[in-house]
Amino acid sequence: MTKTVEFQKNARNVFFHILTLCNLRCRHCYINPEQHGKGMLSSEIIKRWLKALIDKEKETNLIFIGGEPTLHPDLHLLIKAARKMGYASITVDTNGFFFNHILEKVMPGEVDYFSVGLDGSCKEINDLIRGKGSYNKCVDGIKKALSKGFNLSVIYTVSQLNIHDLKNMPSFLKRLGIRRFFIQVIGIRGRSAQDEKHKLQLTRKQWAAVVPKVAARAARFGIHVTYPTVFLDNSERFECAAVVAENYFIFPNGRVYQCPLCEDFSLHSYVFVQNKLTPRPPINERQLFQLSIPEGCVMNKLIQPGNLGYDKQGRPKYKIACCLLKQEINPGTPQLIQ
Repeated sequence: MTKTVEFQKNARNVFFHILTLCNLRCRHCYINPEQHGKGMLSSEIIKRWLKALIDKEKETNLIFIGGEPTLHPDLHLLIKAARKMGYASITVDTNGFFFNHILEKVMPGEVDYFSVGLDGSCKEINDLIRGKGSYNKCVDGIKKALSKGFNLSVIYTVSQLNIHDLKNMPSFLKRLGIRRFFIQVIGIRGRSAQDEKHKLQLTRKQWAAVVPKVAARAARFGIHVTYPTVFLDNSERFECAAVVAENYFIFPNGRVYQCPLCEDFSLHSYVFVQNKLTPRPPINERQLFQLSIPEGCVMNKLIQPGNLGYDKQGRPKYKIACCLLKQEINPGTPQLIQ
């Protein structure tokens, strides 16, 4: 199966935010207009940047993302253009509304996956997070896309608001006909970083008690499951994806990051100058990636220190893994693969 968002040492993954506009206001949205821009890139600029980002010597995977990418009226043309350029896989991350008749404008073979965000097995849970009416529209969109022969995956962002419902997702996805499931951890960035009232992040104990078991159950239903490692034992080796792999997160204002945790800050590694990917001078996120600390991820220590715990001697009880390090459970063989 096509793999587009995993921790891969021999591939290049391009997460291209072609706009920051969206029809929803999800509580966990990480888009920060002040840092990412407020506009929609023109098709011509997107094509030029796509050409600059592809590596003919390496398998390059492309993820169109937003905002809501299907709000871009030329998304279908961009998909076709990227395919001609030689991108190994093309995924569209969407909220399932499928604007601009995108399902009628592309063929299943042109898009490897539509990856749909759905944060509840019922409207009461999902709509609390994503907005009234979003559940019904999303589920209808999923059914329509499946009926047309497209491959679909579902992304479920786990938070304090919906962790109790995660156990219901495997059977729900099986009924829908979904064969690929991404369980995502919520990050304290964008809108969730501004929400001081609701503590949305999970504790280590909550994550360990719920997520692996649900993932294994989904695999027994024939669903391919991917989820972040998040926590490492002190004996486990920490690796930063920005050091050993190639992942680029592109925003409409031309900023290009290598670490999602840095996206609320002007720490981007690259910037597009006259449509060329141009390294920025120090200090930026690249210098921080080189640091080695007992806690594992440097950026987590700086930005999300509440994820960590220490013993009486001040030593970290565990490490935080790179947020791009994933675990998989393949259907029929429910064992973890790193």
